[in-house]
Amino acid sequence: MASCAFFFFEAEPLREAAGSHAPPALDACALCAKPLARNSDIFMYRGDTPFCSEDCRYEQMHHDAAVARQQASSRRKQQQQAQAQAKRSVHEAPPSRAPVSAKANVSVAS
Repeated sequence: MASCAFFFFEAEPLREAAGSHAPPALDACALCAKPLARNSDIFMYRGDTPFCSEDCRYEQMHHDAAVARQQASSRRKQQQQAQAQAKRSVHEAPPSRAPVSAKANVSVAS
């Protein structure tokens, strides 16, 4: 009986449709691009992103957290600006309008 030793490093990558997001290959670190050896540990992040070390993985995690904080801050600022604009538009006096009697050239007895 023949034994079949097949490593995921030897697998051919799937050909995805153009423009689709394919997960990173498991042949190099996603941060520093250091080749990943068959007999070395691989540190995964977010399910399918390989890193050569805990340090590289931590650096990516730290970067992702900073980006998430910045995006949340931008969303809060946009919401605050929209709320302030809405308040200003409510508090602004409507444009002055002439009474209906003036438009119709009618005099109204007081």
